[in-house]
Amino acid sequence: MHWYGKVISNYVGFTGRARRKEYWMFLLFNIIISIILGIIEGISGSGLLSKLYSLFIFLPSLAVTVRRLHDTGKSGWWVLIGLVPIVGFIVLLIFTCLDSDPGTNQYGENPKDFGGSY
Repeated sequence: MHWYGKVISNYVGFTGRARRKEYWMFLLFNIIISIILGIIEGISGSGLLSKLYSLFIFLPSLAVTVRRLHDTGKSGWWVLIGLVPIVGFIVLLIFTCLDSDPGTNQYGENPKDFGGSY
């Protein structure tokens, strides 16, 4: 839950770097919350909760993805490759799975190097 809160609190932080753990734990919590909201909506018959949650989570998701790309040494503009059907998703998935650039890159210090291990 720490990683989810960290991303939400830095919801418009498009600079810097995000390690793999931060990105994937945030994604995991998003999936869990979406499943819970889907169950609640299935019982209640309303689709409002998912729509509100999608609006709430859009900017933080975009920001953490850009920071994750920065961590691998890629420009944040690579997030747009996800708009290409099928191939774009696969390329973006591979980029987010790559290990961090060692040391400092043009986007900042490696988050693994200073107290980022939870």
